[in-house]
Amino acid sequence: MEQSEGVGSLDQAVGYVLKRAATALRTAMDTALRPLDLTVPQYSCLEVLSQRPGLSNAELARAVFVTRQSMNLVLRGLQDRGLVTRPATAPQGRALPSTLTPAGRAQLHAASIVVKTVEKRMLEPFSVTHQDRLLHDLAACAEALANEK
Repeated sequence: MEQSEGVGSLDQAVGYVLKRAATALRTAMDTALRPLDLTVPQYSCLEVLSQRPGLSNAELARAVFVTRQSMNLVLRGLQDRGLVTRPATAPQGRALPSTLTPAGRAQLHAASIVVKTVEKRMLEPFSVTHQDRLLHDLAACAEALANEK
């Protein structure tokens, strides 16, 4: 394979640089959330539930980008800590809708502060206009690939 057929320099390959940024963000979030005894998936679950209470395990897994099995473990851990509540039996079908407890809302508030600090640090090199553009462009990239199905 000739060089022109490959991705070229990794520093110029959008997918590689995007993965590098995502990994750096994940590492920074893991570090920031560790003192709160939260993982990134746990924080993400709390954040999604605060905005969309009552989601099922499968819906949460899709929203947080983990498998249903992983989400089951995340929810069980959050429930054991009193941060999330789920009914013992499903109100309809098999889905057990999850909601935040008051302790979960308090933990989310603390976690949101540290995550926002990480995000601010990541976006420091950009003006507000460029931050908005970056958000728009990344959303457009995701949509372009999602619509290719």
